[in-house]
Amino acid sequence: MTKPRTLYEKLWDSHVVRYLTDDTALLYVDRHLLHEVSTPQSFVALDKRGCGVHRPLANLAVPDHAIPTRHRDRPIADPQARAQMAKLVENVERYGIPFIPLNDIRQGIVHVMGPEQGFTLPGMTLACGDSHTSTHGAFGTLAFGVGASECGIVMAAQALVQRKSRTMAVRIEGTLSAGVSAKDVALAFIGKVGVNGAAGHAIEYLGPAVSGFSMEARMTLCNMAIEAGARVALVAPDDTTFNWLKGRPMAPEGDLWDQAVSYWRSLPTDEGAVFDREVLLNADEIAPHVTWGTSPEDTIAIDQMVPDPEMIEDEQKRARLKRALTYMGLTASTPIAGTPVDMVFIGSCTNGRLVDLEAAAEIVKGRKVSPNVQALVVPGSGLVKQAAEEKGLDRIFIDAGFEWREAGCSMCVAMNEDRLKPGQRCASTSNRNFEGRQGRGGRTHLLSPAMAAAAAITGTLTDIRKLEAM
Repeated sequence: MTKPRTLYEKLWDSHVVRYLTDDTALLYVDRHLLHEVSTPQSFVALDKRGCGVHRPLANLAVPDHAIPTRHRDRPIADPQARAQMAKLVENVERYGIPFIPLNDIRQGIVHVMGPEQGFTLPGMTLACGDSHTSTHGAFGTLAFGVGASECGIVMAAQALVQRKSRTMAVRIEGTLSAGVSAKDVALAFIGKVGVNGAAGHAIEYLGPAVSGFSMEARMTLCNMAIEAGARVALVAPDDTTFNWLKGRPMAPEGDLWDQAVSYWRSLPTDEGAVFDREVLLNADEIAPHVTWGTSPEDTIAIDQMVPDPEMIEDEQKRARLKRALTYMGLTASTPIAGTPVDMVFIGSCTNGRLVDLEAAAEIVKGRKVSPNVQALVVPGSGLVKQAAEEKGLDRIFIDAGFEWREAGCSMCVAMNEDRLKPGQRCASTSNRNFEGRQGRGGRTHLLSPAMAAAAAITGTLTDIRKLEAM
């Protein structure tokens, strides 16, 4: 009898071209996503070697990282971003790679746009020059981030040498309470295992809570898995997946759709399959979370106190926490709730989809942004922006005092003018809170869209459950 296999093992086995060692193989890569920041050197390498692109139509390019989120009717002001954009246009035209330009309604963050277009499909391997490529694993896709040199190899050879990961099951039991979202689950998980807790593993999220999650919630979970050290994160495809994908522009149609779904139904982990490690989370016990430090693992429930480094026995960790507190301008053993913020950012490949904007708008409706806060909403794609405007979400945000921007990575990575000034504090729906991530000297608190909206209204980090009771 065939040994029961996990979802990851099935995806891996079906894409091995040749084993090089017991745990390393040449892996076939079905699809490749490109953006303006990750690939300039990739194309230089192709040119130097005289290589072509093996399968141009297996690639899809879009600008997202450094582009402006306003004044799109003007030339890009930043010279570096303008040059990166021009080089991407030149390269995709030269190699015949499909391209979604800046003025196209489909333009958006690569990890939002890819699934929207049906470019991301279950059972495939997908690579991109961005660490948060794990997002696409929400569809049962073996997706991973690669470096610029590897992007060039994928384009030239449609294959890449990879080491097989160990497997980790993250089982989420129970039901989320009011005010708690997939972002809170992701932060709770990272807080539990640490930023290296899943290193070397491919995560599969399992359990009744995950089965009940929307595709957008699953994407948030998989997106944040990289912050726990995992390069790959997965959710098994099911009817929720198929219903979300059906009719997407690049999804199969007719008989091909039926054949694809039949195959996709064979992908979930077999009964009896063994994971190398298992982690259990009880959704009933998870409260709205917020980060307090300079690592995603520096996370606590909004009703808890800022940790005291003196309570940590490990000298190296104690020193790191002290540095984080100093950088963040916080005091140990004080409530995190009530901490004033200067900016609020709602967007990113973590939380820039329509359901995220809806969750934030539900809190914002009928209220006003605190006069001491600058608040931005940056949709994850032009299609998200269009759908939000059709629902009137743009008016809710604008009337409340938010800035309504064009699609892009924006303040998540601060490669354009959307960035913090030194010392400014931001409540952000993005995925990283490293020193300087949102601007030199900027202080970032990661939280959910609803929690970010609450912070914009009150001017402080606020327990969404208490705001909803007002």
